[in-house]
Parts: sequence; C-alpha cells; structure tokens
Amino acid sequence: MSLVALYTGSFDPLTLGHMDVIGNAAVLCDEVIVAIGVNPSKTPLFTAQERITLIESACGPLFASHACKLSVRLFSGLAVEAAREAGAQLLVRGLRDGSDLDFEMQMASMNRVMAPDIQTIFFPAAPAVRHITATLVRQVATMGGDASPFVPPVVAAALAQKTSLPS
Repeated sequence: MSLVALYTGSFDPLTLGHMDVIGNAAVLCDEVIVAIGVNPSKTPLFTAQERITLIESACGPLFASHACKLSVRLFSGLAVEAAREAGAQLLVRGLRDGSDLDFEMQMASMNRVMAPDIQTIFFPAAPAVRHITATLVRQVATMGGDASPFVPPVVAAALAQKTSLPS
C-alpha cells in the first residue's frame, strides 16, 4: 500500500515555508497531494489555476529528485473529507512556533474524531523559513517590496508581475 499525504492551504502565494513542508513530506511518502482550499468569500491574489501552475512549477524539481508523486488539486469543505476523497492516510501540517502548535493540535484533534483512520503529522519549520507567512509575503509584494527571499523564483516572478503598478 502506498503512503499518501494531503497538505492543505491557500498557498496564496506558495512560500519557501510551504516548500519546506512539501519537501519533508516527499521524503516520507509515496505521493503528496497539495490541496488548495477554495473559499468563495475570499479574494485571493492568485487565481486557483495560477496557484496550481505555480505549485507544479516550483515543486517539479523537488519531486524529480524523490521517488514521490506530486499532485495538486482544489478542494472546498473539510480537509479530512478531501483526504478521504483523495485516498490519503496522512494530513501534513507545518509548525513555525507555539501558536501554530496550539491551533494545529486543536485541528488535529477535531480531525481525529471525524476521521480516526487519517493521521495528522507535523513538520517543524526549518529555522531559515520559520518567519515566513503567505500573509506577510503578500503584504511585502503589494506594498512594492522584494518578496523574492521568501518564495521560490517562479513565484517571485509571478508576484512581481501581479503586483507591478501600471505605468
């Protein structure tokens, strides 16, 4: 039986912190599914299709070096339901600090009650990416700052194009 992990998030944009989690999961699993949550009440910077393309582009080299399959999909609703639909046995989460741990433990406990057959695993963030959040990256980029230290190069280029002011 292959080990399949589901990693959920908005990935708006994909950051080096997300890449850290995805890379850790790729080492352990046969397949990693990056599931982009769609919330119709929010207006993301990147469309769902743009995020799919950026994730596939940024993660391609990572998965080429591992015996792990990558897939990217959209989901709405509960992560445990998305995991069930995808045939995933694991939900993968990243932890930057204690506040992440508090929130993620509550979520993992709720998910465990709803889906006892699906486990949640946590990866502590590497020190080099612990400070990165997609929210801060969006703020930096939309305010004219250089977000390239925090995102993969393909995402940095897309951010620069998306946030450039018309002349």
